[in-house]
Amino acid sequence: MSTTEDQVTGMPADDDETSGAASGAATQTTARGLPLAAYVPMGITSNYKRPKATVDPDSSKTWLRRAFPIVAAHKRSFFTAIILSFVGLVLQVQIPDLLNHAIDNSLVRHTVPLHFYVDWVIALGLIGGVAGYLSRTSLYKMAYAIEFDLRNGIYEHLTRMSFPFYDRVQSGQLISRANSDIRSVQMYLTFAPLILVQCSIALVAFGYMLSINVELAFIAMVTMPFIFWSGMRMRKVLFPVSWLIQSRLAEVATVVDENVNGVRVVKSFAAEEQQLRQLATAADRVQWGYIKDADLRARFSPVIQNLSQVGLALVLLFGGYMVIHGTLGFGAILAFNAYLLMMQAPFMMLGMLIMMGQRASASAERIYEILDEQPTVVDRPEAVDLTDSRGDVRFENVRFAYGTESRVALSVEDGGNPDVLSDFNLHLRSGETVALVGRTGSGKSTVARVLARFYDVTGGAVYVDDHDVRDLTLTSLRANIGVVLDEPFLFSVSIRDNIAYGRPDAKKEEVEAAAQAAGADGFIRHLPAGYDTVVGERGYTLSGGQRQRIAIARALVKNAPIILLDEATAALDSESERHVQEAIAELCRGRTTLVIAHRLATITHADCILVVESGLVVESGRHEELLRKGGRYASFYRLQLREQRGPEREDDSESVVRFPSSVVRP
Repeated sequence: MSTTEDQVTGMPADDDETSGAASGAATQTTARGLPLAAYVPMGITSNYKRPKATVDPDSSKTWLRRAFPIVAAHKRSFFTAIILSFVGLVLQVQIPDLLNHAIDNSLVRHTVPLHFYVDWVIALGLIGGVAGYLSRTSLYKMAYAIEFDLRNGIYEHLTRMSFPFYDRVQSGQLISRANSDIRSVQMYLTFAPLILVQCSIALVAFGYMLSINVELAFIAMVTMPFIFWSGMRMRKVLFPVSWLIQSRLAEVATVVDENVNGVRVVKSFAAEEQQLRQLATAADRVQWGYIKDADLRARFSPVIQNLSQVGLALVLLFGGYMVIHGTLGFGAILAFNAYLLMMQAPFMMLGMLIMMGQRASASAERIYEILDEQPTVVDRPEAVDLTDSRGDVRFENVRFAYGTESRVALSVEDGGNPDVLSDFNLHLRSGETVALVGRTGSGKSTVARVLARFYDVTGGAVYVDDHDVRDLTLTSLRANIGVVLDEPFLFSVSIRDNIAYGRPDAKKEEVEAAAQAAGADGFIRHLPAGYDTVVGERGYTLSGGQRQRIAIARALVKNAPIILLDEATAALDSESERHVQEAIAELCRGRTTLVIAHRLATITHADCILVVESGLVVESGRHEELLRKGGRYASFYRLQLREQRGPEREDDSESVVRFPSSVVRP
C-alpha cells in the first residue's frame, strides 16, 4: 500500500509489494472459480455497411459542392436515372411533331396512312413508359442510398465527439438534424436533377418550335424573363423562413425528447399541463413558420406557373392569325400548343424546386454545423496502445475546468467555470483500492473523468503505467478501465446483451459467471425469460439495486484492470446496498480501484481514503488513521453515524448527509 505522503504528493514509491497485484487481471476468475477472458476492444463488426462517402470537410465551399462526394459515390444510379429520364422525355417530345405530320400528311393531304403515325405514337409511349419505370427505380435507389450515407455519416461523427460536446448540445437538436434535415437535403439532391432534366427538355421543345416557325417561337417565350425574375425573388425570401422552420422543428423535437425521457419527473409533479403548454408554444412557433412559408409560396408560385399561360394565349392569337391567312398549317399550331403545354411542366415545378432548394440549403447548413464541430479529445498522431496494463495510476499537479471548449450555434449557452481540480496529486498503485470523499462539487467525479479521458486536463498530467493518458489511444485506454456509475444505464435489449455489451462475443458461460459474481443471477433467473428478458426503457422495469448489479456484471465481463466506481451505491436502500457491496468486493478483487462515495461506511475497507475539497487533497490515510486524527473525515463520519442512528432533532432536513459547516469552504 502507498504511504499517505505518496497519495498526497503523487511521488512514486516502491512498487515491489503490489507490482504484480493487477497483472493477473487477464486471467481473473470469479468467486465461483469461473474464468473471465481478458477484455479486447471490439472493432466495427463486419456486417456494418459504412457510408460510401462523406461530406467535403472544406467549409469554404457551397453546400452543394460539399455534398457532391455523396452524390458522386452513387453515380451509377444517378446517371442511369438521369439518362433514362432524358430518353423518356425526348420520346415524349417526338409525339407533337408526329401529330403535326399526321394532320398535314394523313388528314389534310392523305399522302401517308394514318395508322403509320398511330403505330409510332404507341411505340414511343411504350418505350417511354419502360424508360420512366427504370428511371424511377434508379432514382429511389439513389435517394435511399444518399439518405443512408448522410444519416450514418452524422452518427459516425457523433460517436467520435467528446463529452464536452454532449454537455453543451441538446439531444433534440441532434435528433432533428439527423432526421428532418437529412430528409430535406436528400429530397433536393434526388429530385433537383430530374427537374433540371425537365428544363433541358424545354430547350429541346423550343428547338422544335423554332423549326416550325421562328417568329411564333420567340413570341411564346416572351414571358420567360419575368418567370426567371420571380423565381430568383422567391429564392431570396424563402431561405430565412426555411432556416427558421427547421430550427423550430428542432425545438419541438427537444421538448418531446425531454418529456419522454423525463416522464417520471413530469408525472411525479403532475406537470402534464405545463409540459403541454410548452409543447404547444413550440408547435405554435413552427406553425407560424409554415404559414409564413405558405404565404410566400402563394404569392410567387401562381405567378411562376401562370405566366407561361400568357405565352399560350399569345401563341393562339398570333398563330391563329397565321392560320387564317394561310402562312401556318393546322397541324403546326396544334404541335405548337402541345410543346407549350410541355414547357409549362418545368415552370410549374420551378417553384417547387426553389422551395426545396432553400429548405435543403438551410438544412445542409444545420447539418454541416455539427459535422464541422471537431472532437476536443482525440488520439495524438504518435499515440500508442496500452497493453498488459498493471493498473498503476498517477495524477501529477492536475488542473481542470469545465466549459473551456469552443461552442457552435446549436450549443446551450453557459458561462466559464473556475478550476474544479487545482494541483491535484494522487497515486494508485497496482491492485489498490483508493476512495475519494468530499462535499458535492469538490471535484471527486472529475478525477474519474480525466482518468478515463472523457475530458483532457488543462494542466499537469495523468499517468497509467507511466504513460501520459494523452499519449495512449482512447480505445486502448478505455479498454483497460471499467466504469460503474451511480445510475447505471441499461439498453432496451435483453439482460444477456446488456451484460455482454462491452464484449458482444462473450460466451453464455462468461455472462452467467459474471452475473453470479455480481449477485444478479438469482433475480435474473426468476424473470419471465431469464437472461433473455428484455428490459424496458433505460432499464426502469428493474429496481435500482438490480440495475446496479447488472452494471457490475457488465464491468466484470469486460474484466478491466482499472475500476472506477462513481457513487455506485448512493441511490440504494440498505438491503440492496448490502448485495451490491458484495458484488463490488468481487469486482475490485485484484484490480486497481478508484471509489467515489458519500456513504463512508461503504469505503472503510479501502487501502487509502482521500478527503477532497475544492479540487485539492486535504486529508489522506486509512479509515482508522483518519478517525484518530479527528479532522474533517472524522467529523463527516460521525455526522453520518448520528443520522443513521436517528438522533432527535428539530429540523428533519438535517437528515441529508453533508459536510459540517466548519468543513465547507466559504
